[in-house]
Amino acid sequence: MIYKVLYQENKTEIPVREHTKSLYIEASSERKVRETLKERNVNIELIQALSEAHLEYEQQSPAFKVETA
Repeated sequence: MIYKVLYQENKTEIPVREHTKSLYIEASSERKVRETLKERNVNIELIQALSEAHLEYEQQSPAFKVETA
C-alpha cells in the first residue's frame, strides 16, 4: 500500500501550513511508515493510505516519487 505523509521538516518548530511537505512511502502498514521515518528529524502531521483513485491523481504531479519502507 502507498501512504502519503504530510510533515514539517523541523521537529522543534511550530507547524505552519505553508511549510508542510509531502512524501509517498510504499509500506505494509502505517506503523512501518512511522518506523521508517523515525530516523529523520521530521514532525509528522498526517499519514494517509491512498485509495486507487487518489493515487492516480497524485501520480499526475511531477513531484510524485515513491520511497519504500
